Amino acid sequence: MNDVNAYVLIIGICLLIILSYLYNLISRKSGIPSVLLLLLSGIIGREILLYNNIPVEISPNLVEIFGILGLIMIILEAGLDLRIGRNKLKLIRNAFFSALVILILSAIACSALLYFYLSEPFIHCLIYAMPLSVVSSAIVIPSISHLNENKKEFLVYETSFSDILGIIIFNYLVAGNILKGSNIGLFFGSLFLSLILSLVLSFIILFLLTRITTKVRFFLIFSILIFLYAGGKMLHLPALFIILLFGLVVSNWGESIFQKLYKWVSPAQVNDVSHLLHSLTAESSFLIRTFFFFTFGFTIDFNLILDIEVILAGSAIVAILLGIRYIYLRFFLHSHIFPELFFMPRGLITVLLFYSIPEAYKLSKFNEGILFFVILITSIIMMIGSIAYGKPKLETINDETPITEEDPGENVVSGIT
Repeated sequence: MNDVNAYVLIIGICLLIILSYLYNLISRKSGIPSVLLLLLSGIIGREILLYNNIPVEISPNLVEIFGILGLIMIILEAGLDLRIGRNKLKLIRNAFFSALVILILSAIACSALLYFYLSEPFIHCLIYAMPLSVVSSAIVIPSISHLNENKKEFLVYETSFSDILGIIIFNYLVAGNILKGSNIGLFFGSLFLSLILSLVLSFIILFLLTRITTKVRFFLIFSILIFLYAGGKMLHLPALFIILLFGLVVSNWGESIFQKLYKWVSPAQVNDVSHLLHSLTAESSFLIRTFFFFTFGFTIDFNLILDIEVILAGSAIVAILLGIRYIYLRFFLHSHIFPELFFMPRGLITVLLFYSIPEAYKLSKFNEGILFFVILITSIIMMIGSIAYGKPKLETINDETPITEEDPGENVVSGIT
């Protein structure tokens, strides 16, 4: 595809953006997640080109770059829409432990399956199981606008925690010597350091945003956030804390905990910044999400998914993931059962972590089709749960905010994005 005319490429990119926008409209009417439609479009586009003997080649690095940018924007977008208060502490606690327990149990169960299925070192199987155990906030967050406020906030917190915890544990596993005392101390030390740095950096960035008077300032801040995330990743720090906490600080600046800082940054200034950041992150995340899921779908070899061994192994993994999620929500959390049970798609983080597995931990017998199969099937399961919860209805069009009819007695709420 290197010899494609530049104008043809530009036209193709514009058509993809238009198509993604139309998918948003379809999502509002049908409840089918637009990211799933983009993924399927990429798969179909690849098959059409191959059928016409046109070479298909997309670098995994390109998919990874789109994935990283999309993750940053989506986590920031989630943070900007969340409110923290005493009345939210129980919900946040439930979401955190739901993400942590389900993640750990899913990783252990999936690694045991891979261990007996492939007969390869257990630690290698555990490293492969970790990406498969992380719930994708990139797919969940744009798809929950029709849920009531409590369910929506629970899923935003849970998936955000799942992303962050998944990355933290994955980085710890690939660092080696997981049971060594010094490594354990370093691990918890890095968590504490990241939390402190995140709070300090969030205030500094917010201060800069309210002081910069030039028209070009917000993408400068986005560049700083991306730089901090990439730098944190290279230092093996949970850098997503910086992104999430910055969004939380902006959205909760009116709380009493920040009153002593009002002499430097007033609530009115932050309110103006919040409105502009909402608009910019919605537009940016829409664009990046479009390119990521389409290009990722373009890299999927559909023949791999149709392999009988892939179907059997992938189905077993999906059954494990769904079973563990049901058991925890039903018997331990005693709430958030439907439709939260079905909101367990694997996606952006799964792909990013999978591409980050060091060569020393590669499983020689692992079929990548299993990864693609799990991502597709869990997304379809989420689609079924979303449609079953309530039929969407068309409302004012903005980025990716499908608004749907609520259950009797529930109010219609505005979307995350």
